[in-house]
Amino acid sequence: MGTMENSELLKELRIDRGATEPRSRAPLWIALAVVAVLAIGIGAWFALSGSSALPVHVATARPMTSAAAASASVLDATGYVTARRSATVSAQITGTLTQVLIEEGVHVDAGQVLATLDDTAQRAAVAQTQAQLHSAQSLLVQYQSQLEQSRRDLKRMDDMVGRKLVSQQAMEQARTLVETGTAQVNTQQRQIELAQASLQAAQVQLGYCTVRAPFSGVIIAKAAQVGEIVSPLSAGGGFTRTGVGTIVDMDSLEVEVDVNEAYINRVVAGRPVDSVLNAYPDWKIPSHVIAIIPTADRSKATVKVRIGLDMKDNRIVPDMGVRVSFLEEKKADNAQAQAAPRGVLVPAAALRKDGDKDIVFVLKEQKAQRRAVTLGGSIGDQRQVLGGVAAGEAVIVDAPEGLKDGNAVEVAK
Repeated sequence: MGTMENSELLKELRIDRGATEPRSRAPLWIALAVVAVLAIGIGAWFALSGSSALPVHVATARPMTSAAAASASVLDATGYVTARRSATVSAQITGTLTQVLIEEGVHVDAGQVLATLDDTAQRAAVAQTQAQLHSAQSLLVQYQSQLEQSRRDLKRMDDMVGRKLVSQQAMEQARTLVETGTAQVNTQQRQIELAQASLQAAQVQLGYCTVRAPFSGVIIAKAAQVGEIVSPLSAGGGFTRTGVGTIVDMDSLEVEVDVNEAYINRVVAGRPVDSVLNAYPDWKIPSHVIAIIPTADRSKATVKVRIGLDMKDNRIVPDMGVRVSFLEEKKADNAQAQAAPRGVLVPAAALRKDGDKDIVFVLKEQKAQRRAVTLGGSIGDQRQVLGGVAAGEAVIVDAPEGLKDGNAVEVAK
């Protein structure tokens, strides 16, 4: 009995090799653990990246000085140098150029000959009308002689009729000859006047063959050469020029700028301005407002303003780009004028627009602090800030896109 029981117990403890062994779950748990560790690492990296300080450049707000306040502008605008007197000079008749006496950059005086046309036909017309005038004058002399003879004959007839030596009919015929001769003289005088007018017209046409400067100025373009045909009207062909050259009166140069219509109330005729040419950024040209052109550009929402240049210089040429700073009106020498100027100066690059507000970012405890500011005038590349920033504070210049209030920042090295 005991042996059988032990045998049964051994069968129960024996491993059945034919039975299916259950699959282990260890690899699954290992994969899940790896994914969890990666997710935690990526999250930590993003968290650290989001809180890393942005590199920025800063500038110190400087206190406003009296000298700077005196040169502060209430508005800046851009425009171009224009000439009030500019003309493309052409011939008044169609003809072939025989001389072109101009070159670009040459100064010419009013009435100076710029070019000449072939005048063969015009000179022939003048000679013909002169001959007609001489013929009419000679015929007038003949008619006047005949009239004088008729008047003498009439006087003799008048004496002879009184003595009944000639008939009344002969007397009437003599009077008729005088009246006819008078009419012929008067008619011939009108013919002479007509010949003189024809001669004058022919001389005008001859004068059109000489192209002269309408006013003093500088040639800025030479548009034709000897041998080309010029015409006051476009002939539609490539061999006909409508102009000989372009002349500009340099004394008539002024500046035209476009001012945003929202700020046009800051522009007053007669007020001083500083004009700076793009080509000479360190040269301030004293100028003044001539007038506000009373019309607005609907597409650009701007109004044109004419600026007069108070000094002339050969460096100023038409179509140059100009930046104009409209200055404040000089105040009387009183206590208000002598008061300390308000505000601080910050670089214009520190200013940003947030809707209809002007803002700057100030560096405070390694964070960007958003400030709404009130602006004053412009002084070169600096702007006057009347409120919102104190002297000595560090403002962020060229702030990165997306910079927000409270972002961590650090000064770039």
